[in-house]
Amino acid sequence: MTRILLTGSTGQVGWELQRTLMTLGEVISVGREISSCGLRIDLSQPNTIRHVIREVQPELIVNPAAYTAVDKAESEPELAMAVNGTAPGVIAEEAKLLGAGVIHYSTDYIFNGHQATPYTEQDEPCPQNIYGKTKLAGEKAIQAVGVPHLILRTSWVYSLRGKNFLLTMLKLAREREELRVVDDQVGAPTWSRMIAESTAQIVSQGTQDLIGFLSRKNGIYHLTATGQTSWYGFAKAIFEYDSQRNEYKLEKVVAIPSEQYPTPAKRPAYSSLDTEKISRVFGLVLPNWQRNLELVLGS
Repeated sequence: MTRILLTGSTGQVGWELQRTLMTLGEVISVGREISSCGLRIDLSQPNTIRHVIREVQPELIVNPAAYTAVDKAESEPELAMAVNGTAPGVIAEEAKLLGAGVIHYSTDYIFNGHQATPYTEQDEPCPQNIYGKTKLAGEKAIQAVGVPHLILRTSWVYSLRGKNFLLTMLKLAREREELRVVDDQVGAPTWSRMIAESTAQIVSQGTQDLIGFLSRKNGIYHLTATGQTSWYGFAKAIFEYDSQRNEYKLEKVVAIPSEQYPTPAKRPAYSSLDTEKISRVFGLVLPNWQRNLELVLGS
């Protein structure tokens, strides 16, 4: 049975991965708190990364853990770089020593948003904020090690746990009569469960020779829901599909430009990702973002 080390097990994607990967091997889940296996990992501390990997001796390391506070990263660049930029390289180094493979998650925010068509894996990254710069550094660190790997870029991740746009909107709809939401940033809202299920589908294709499989499929792939919308469009869909909308105080949603909602970190105006490659290589059928949202909200 394949031994899988999973980081960030309490995060949006990590929590879902625990469930989807458990049928494919022995999953050892670790986070910043001591887990049931008696281990903890702090991605800002390389020594804890090395200790855990050497203790577990996995055949596959799946790393959804990240510093994801986009605005806060602007004031904590060193910590963001340690977790997002340096740690993936350490993971890759230890995986290579073991003869293991790595699956790592990255972001649409590595692009500057100046395009008007979905970004492919061949498009040149040009991050506009610290978060994007550190995530790109993590990608490059893994590639530099030369370990068998998949880097899965995703976008606008949400779920019914943690901190995300969906939960913020649901909370505010019960507290306010009017919401003002940015309408000039476009991307693809992506359910964390879809990411986890797609990852499991990919891993299941290589269970007979996982390292050989990862070596052949090695590289970067875009993994998001299909379609695109703005944050305003996402918010409107949330309120339309929510089966609990009769509890709202909300009466009006107003579309605004980004300049009316300034944030410490600059966001790309357009960050939709082209998913043709991952669908072609692994035969994945990726759902439309609206269909996933309907499933999440029970509409």
